[in-house]
Parts: sequence; structure tokens; C-alpha cells
Amino acid sequence: MTPAESEEMTAAAIARLAGVGRAAVSNWRRRYPAFPQPVGGDERRPTFSRTEVEAWLEATGKGDQLSTAGRTETGTHRVDQEAPYPVPHGDQLPAAEAGLGIANLDSGQLLARVMAALLPRTTATPRPIEVGFTDEPAVLDPACSDATLLLAVADRFGDAVKLVGQEIEESAASAAARNLRNNVHGAPYEIRTGDSFLDNQLDAYLGKAAAVVCEPPFDLPRWRADELADDPRWEFGVPAPRDGELAWVQHCYAHLRPRGLAVVAVTPRTSLQPSGEHIRAELTRSGALRDVIALPKGMGSAADSELCLWVLQRPYDAVATETVRMVDLSGLGDGADVPQEFAAWQRLFSDAHPTMFRAVPRREILDGDASLLPSRYISSPTEASPEDFHRVTDRLRIMYTSLGQGLPRFAAPPKPAHHVYVTFGELERAGVLKIRSRETTPHAGDLLLRMHGRPPVVASGSDEDDIGIAQVVEIDDTRLDAHFLATFLRIDANSLPVSNTLGVLSREDLRRCRVPRMPLFDQRRYGDAFRHLQQLEDVLTTLAKTSTHVIEQTIHGLTTGVLAPEFTTSQHTDEAEPADDETRVL
Repeated sequence: MTPAESEEMTAAAIARLAGVGRAAVSNWRRRYPAFPQPVGGDERRPTFSRTEVEAWLEATGKGDQLSTAGRTETGTHRVDQEAPYPVPHGDQLPAAEAGLGIANLDSGQLLARVMAALLPRTTATPRPIEVGFTDEPAVLDPACSDATLLLAVADRFGDAVKLVGQEIEESAASAAARNLRNNVHGAPYEIRTGDSFLDNQLDAYLGKAAAVVCEPPFDLPRWRADELADDPRWEFGVPAPRDGELAWVQHCYAHLRPRGLAVVAVTPRTSLQPSGEHIRAELTRSGALRDVIALPKGMGSAADSELCLWVLQRPYDAVATETVRMVDLSGLGDGADVPQEFAAWQRLFSDAHPTMFRAVPRREILDGDASLLPSRYISSPTEASPEDFHRVTDRLRIMYTSLGQGLPRFAAPPKPAHHVYVTFGELERAGVLKIRSRETTPHAGDLLLRMHGRPPVVASGSDEDDIGIAQVVEIDDTRLDAHFLATFLRIDANSLPVSNTLGVLSREDLRRCRVPRMPLFDQRRYGDAFRHLQQLEDVLTTLAKTSTHVIEQTIHGLTTGVLAPEFTTSQHTDEAEPADDETRVL
């Protein structure tokens, strides 16, 4: 290999360098025009200049995590010392889980990465012992569950911080300790069990933590007002029983050292509920509240959750800012588009469009009901006109009509089918397919098993093939039809229990899965039918999302006065009269 060639990188090498999945690199190439152009290789396996790639990663903030990706300032690879905690046999995380990219993260893991990215580098800076603080920066999570948030902090700061958590459920606390024991950065950790309000096991860190991250549980904290009415943690007011999240916010803030930062996830209800107005007002007036960020729906541990992030900072010797930074990202279609690097957050705070970001004077918030919903203070995008609504509605009507005409009707078989089955293991031994690892580069026509319970698909040869791969099955297409295999595998795989955290079949389970034994001609007949149904399902899913968005925008148009409430529906005369009573019932 020549020196020039050694300075070229494949997309997979870039992914390893940046600590992301290969799908993330594919997304960067599509979404960022300034991403370096290929300098070699071929269309299927292009190579890129290492110098250009590293410069782009640093310039965009995508390289913000390079410091914990095993690299030193000189560019050499760090050899980790022996892990400070023994790892029992069988407790290691699967290699596939340790290398998850953005596309493979669940909503809770994605939220954790976003919250960790808001913490500044000073989080990992020790405070002088003579001032009364420990020389080991600590990041706390007082409702740590299985330590998802603390693991994201470890990914950001490596072993430069101590990870400290508390969890009320013993089983979850055990899982948190196990996960932190296996963290690849060797970060020191401490997990305690107990009720954070009635039995605060982290009181040694009151006023001393470098940072706190927390996604509080949705159920209220287990405390009574008469037990904690005089608690010193209620610095901004005693929370009402219904305002459990305001109790968590103040609990987190109480543990911060001067200039320490807390990032707490709360529901939109907490941002405007009347019973919490006095606490929100005091948080705003004191300067403790720094940022409020509304996130896209579906980010968080609970399904379909709506969350805001409150960022609080304990002042030191500086005057609090005159504004609260309000960020509204609720309109983003994909949570993966929320910034996940500190540098990207800083660019958003300085350069974001007015429809997404505004620095709101504290006086303006206090003049009202102390609402902390960013949508209250950020101007809406340009309103659509009634003509725009008419055009979109007409296009949807045409699409639904065309789709209805294309719905398939399948004939009944001349006689019931009685299939003879063959397992994937038998097909593998016969040499008509090969089961490969997720690191294999898929090619068009390969069968792809996906993570998190997603159905198997046939590779198209595009960048989308790299998303969430668990296993790649190479197929001899002269003897097998890939779509036929994918659909019968989809049914058989659903009947098998899956115990691992990635939600995928093991290779041995896959080898036990069965498909009917039939000639290639019949396989292709089934495959064509299955492919048509899959395309129809994709179109219906997209159309349903589009229709929901149009309805939401129409409601917005009605409430803002762009549209009047009088409406008509379109009815075709040739369809108005049903042919008979049976049609009328249907």
C-alpha cells in the first residue's frame, strides 16, 4: 500500500473513526454538500481523503466525540488499561450493541445522547479541593433506571467523570450497575438504591455535582407534603402533589456545584400547569433556568412521549443572563435530527432560524403566567393560504382514488396448499444461502435481518441497506427468490421468542426457521405478490402520515383564522348510489 492509499478511508472506516454507524455516514453524504467527495475506489466502495474527512468532522462538530473514540491528541490509538472492575463471564454486552449507530438507537438512547451533548466540557474539569469540592467531577442521575443517561455521559466524557445514580427499584439498580460495569470507557461509577425524596442516597453530593441529567419517571414521587414541606431542596417553592416533575427539577438543582449544569426532561404539562406557576416564575426570576428545548414527539423512554428539556445552571459570581433561550424542535420529523454534539448545539443557539430559536427576555416570561412552552414565544412559519390547502387536499383525494383502484384481489387456490418445509440451516448446508454477520457489506438481493423486531427486507443496493442490520443472508438467486424468503421468514420469526436487547434472532434461531419447499417459478409468483403488498404497505404508511399532517395543518389554519369553518365534501355521482343493499352495508 502506498502512502497516498494509506490516507484514504472507506465509509465504514469513517464510521469507526467518528464512533457512529455506517448509515450515519451515508446520511452525511446525502445531507451535507460540503462532505468530502470520493478520491478513489469505485461507485460501490468509494474512498475519501482522511485529511479532508477529519477536517470536516472537526468543522461540523461531528468529531466532537473523537476524544472518547480511543484517539489521543497526537492521533495515535490509546491502549486502555485493564478494566478497574471485574466483569463476570456472560455479562459483556454484545459487540453489535456496543457499536450501535444513530439509526439503531431506540428513543430512550437517542434522548440520552442529546442530553449528554448539552453538557459543556467544563463538566469534566475538577474543582480545587481547597474550595470545598471533590477533585473528581461527578455526574448524577437520581432516577437512573438502567443507566441509559449515565452511559451516554460516559460516551461523551470517557473516564474523566464519575457516574453516580440512584434508583428506587432494586432490579433496575442492579441492571444499571451491570451496564456501567461493562462501559467500554472504564468510567468509575456508583449506584445506590432507595427513594430519592424520602431516602436521598446522594446527599453527599448536595451542592457538589458537576452536572445532573435526569428523565424523571412519569408517576409522581413517593412523598407527602407534610413530610417534606420544609425540605431545603425546595429552593424555588414547595411543589404541589400534582407537580412531581417540579420536585425532580429542584432535587436535581440542589445537587449542583456553582456553575454546575442540570438537564432535566419534563412533559409540556409541567411547562404551563397553573399549580406550578410560582416555581416556574422563581426559576426564571433567579436566573437558574437557562434553556428550554421542545423535542419532537416520540423521544424518551415512554412510547409517543412529548418532552421538553430544561437546562438549569447554578450561578457563581456572574450576573444571570437577561434571557432564557427557547428552542422549538417539536416540528422535526425525526428525532435523529436533534443535535447530538455540543458544537452543534452551540451553532443552533447562535444561528438557528427565528421559527426555531429565540432568546426570550425573562421579564416577558414573568409578565404572563410563566409559561415555559417555547411555542408561546417563537413565531410560527409563514402561514399557508386557503389556496394552498385546496391544492393539497385535491392531490390527496386523487391519490386515495388511485390507490383504491390499485388494491389487489387475490383468487382462491384450486385446492388447499399443503407445504413441505425446509429450514434455513438445511438451505445453508445445501449451499444456496450463506448467513453472514452484520459487518458484511450488503448487496442488492441479499436478505437483511433488522434490529428491534423490524421485519426482514431484501437489500436494494442503496445506502438505506446499512440501517439497523443484524445479519446478512447471501442468496443464490438462481435457486431462491429473496422476497419469497423474506415474507415467509417474517411469519416464522414472529413465532420465536427473542431474549436479547437488540430484538433479533440469533444465527442458530435463524437456522431453525422454515420456508416452504417449492420450485423457483412458484417462489417468484409468491415473491411478486409479496413485493406488491410491501410496496402497498409503504405507500399507505406514507399517505397516512401525510394525511395526518394535512389535517393538523388544517386545524391550525382554522384556529388562526386562515380558514373559515364552512366546508364541503366531494362526492362523485357515479359512486353516490350503492349498487345494492350488500354494497350499502360494506
